[in-house]
Amino acid sequence: MSITPDNKDWTWVLDRPCDECGFDSGDYSREDVSSNIRANLVEWHHQLTRDDVKVRPNATQWSVLEYTCHVRDVYRIFCERITLMRHGDNPTFANSDQDQTAIDDSYASQDPAVVASELSIAAETLAQLLDAVQDNEWARRGTRSNSSQFTIESISIYMMHDSIHHLWDVTSA
Repeated sequence: MSITPDNKDWTWVLDRPCDECGFDSGDYSREDVSSNIRANLVEWHHQLTRDDVKVRPNATQWSVLEYTCHVRDVYRIFCERITLMRHGDNPTFANSDQDQTAIDDSYASQDPAVVASELSIAAETLAQLLDAVQDNEWARRGTRSNSSQFTIESISIYMMHDSIHHLWDVTSA
């Protein structure tokens, strides 16, 4: 069963709360991001032990395993983007198609134990990168392929919504 691609521009979560998961960017600061990544990692590992880890709950939603693969890849992508922002002058980020990546990388057939290990590495790498951001770097800019402008601070909080929202996806079904 194929999932309808998500074509939403989720950048609005920086301006108002998410009606679905309740994420409110105003509740977080840049100092919260790395600790949130580490805390969410514990919950993602718990979710990967579910008996139904590979089962899609309905025709429009990924399985826990697929969501976890996506979060792992989001951490990897944002690690790259934040690194570019720290060391480049307003870089533009290549488009990332999460739905095509899920198909190309066969998220549904990946081994949950391997995904757990890879998620741990990606999460800790990103958390350490954010811990290393200097005060004068948080305002450095980058531009997404759709022209959305971010600072390291705003892109970090924006990225945090992704993991929180997808935990809500897998626990609210």
